[in-house]
Amino acid sequence: MANGMTALFYTQIESPIGPLLLAGGDDGLHELWFVEGRRKKKPNPEWQENAKPFAAAIKQLREYFAGKREDFDLPLVLNGTPFQVSVWRNLQRIPYGKTVSYLDIAKKVGNPKAVRAVGLANGSNPIPIIVPCHRVIGSNGSLTGFGGGLPTKQKLLALESRQLRLL
Repeated sequence: MANGMTALFYTQIESPIGPLLLAGGDDGLHELWFVEGRRKKKPNPEWQENAKPFAAAIKQLREYFAGKREDFDLPLVLNGTPFQVSVWRNLQRIPYGKTVSYLDIAKKVGNPKAVRAVGLANGSNPIPIIVPCHRVIGSNGSLTGFGGGLPTKQKLLALESRQLRLL
């Protein structure tokens, strides 16, 4: 989270996978949360409701859900440990429509034995969808945990494989 110096703003938007909560500041997007589901989140009472700082994020998310955007171009503030940030940066390199395993990411961050740690970092990703943790699956091809729930993960992967249009 912010160091107390930057005011954080938030807004909520509707999406084909349910309402999403966006939080951030002048420095960029800090969080994107599912309002419903396993890891649902409510705005912090210190945050101010204001959709203006999120105009670009909202536009790009709508384009993504409409199947018209494959990559996001937004300033992101990834607050985590150096290991978590390394995992999240590697998630951003997974191409649209592709999936990789936790082992693949562990190898990319230089520690093939860190599969569980990669899973934990993946699960604590503060900006899902934009930092595409939904593209990480089990080594055997199985869908594994996702903060928005497995049905949401399936919908995102289907959208990206163009098997299903959510809008």
